[in-house]
Amino acid sequence: MKRALKGVRILDVTYYLPGPYAGMRLAELGAEVIKVEPPEGDPARHMGGGHVHEANNRGKKIIHIDFKTAEGRLEMLELVKSADALIETFRPGVMKKLGLDYESLKIVKPDLVYCSLSGYGQSGEMARLGSHDINYMALSGALEQLKDASGRPIHPTNTFADFTGGMMASEQIMAALLKKFRTGQGQYLDIALVKVMAEFLGNHDIYHAKGVSENGVPEIGGAIVSYGIYETKDSRYMTLGALEAKFWKAFCVLAERPEWLGWAGKPQGSQEHRQIADFFKSKNWQEWYQLSLQVDACLAPVLKAHERHEHPVFIEKIE
Repeated sequence: MKRALKGVRILDVTYYLPGPYAGMRLAELGAEVIKVEPPEGDPARHMGGGHVHEANNRGKKIIHIDFKTAEGRLEMLELVKSADALIETFRPGVMKKLGLDYESLKIVKPDLVYCSLSGYGQSGEMARLGSHDINYMALSGALEQLKDASGRPIHPTNTFADFTGGMMASEQIMAALLKKFRTGQGQYLDIALVKVMAEFLGNHDIYHAKGVSENGVPEIGGAIVSYGIYETKDSRYMTLGALEAKFWKAFCVLAERPEWLGWAGKPQGSQEHRQIADFFKSKNWQEWYQLSLQVDACLAPVLKAHERHEHPVFIEKIE
């Protein structure tokens, strides 16, 4: 799969995170990705030490073109002639002013796949407003699903909408490329980050429409003891996802508490929940970490980002 897009040329005219991430995913699949930056570079180069730029542009050839000059626009048009796809993340209307919008470029390259990735899409009353990941999380309904015990939304330390939007863009570009190679037809893609994030809430929509829940699937919403987050003896955390009877039984066997077998659906906050929470607090995090590798009960430690590199699931084995 790593070379599936060998021979495909992508022009990556994007800044910061969602677009560069999409381009990097395509590069990892073997595409030749040419990232076109202004003379001063992608603004991400100058933000937070440039680490966001470094993390999301691996495997690309980076060039610099000044779109504000006639020479720069001509240089870009020449690149388009040999490209299969282009992805851009300017505010709606900017590429048209530069003469580099889809309608202009398809004259030069009729079978071009052109993807515009933006916060709120290319049309509508919010299309031209500034926005960031936390705004997409908020408007989509996703942020309201991440709450603490008091009901306050938790401030994410990752940009989930940016990354999922980048994934959607790479997916849609690949689908459009498949159509292009089959039919010879190009395509315009308008992807809004806020709408991508909202696509993850289909379960919530149907449960709400049925009058069952505002928080999606009740069994996984933090309501029952067999599916939750538990604190350890040393104030770290473990996750338990023992929804199925066989996994809950394995957990009860681990705890040596056969009387718990009928407790799987007991509510969080109950006396039963407190007993289970006390059991988790009887062992430190490292003990639970090792048990999670041995006991088939849907146990997993809450890892810090850097700790995942040491976990067996992320360590690549050399065959």
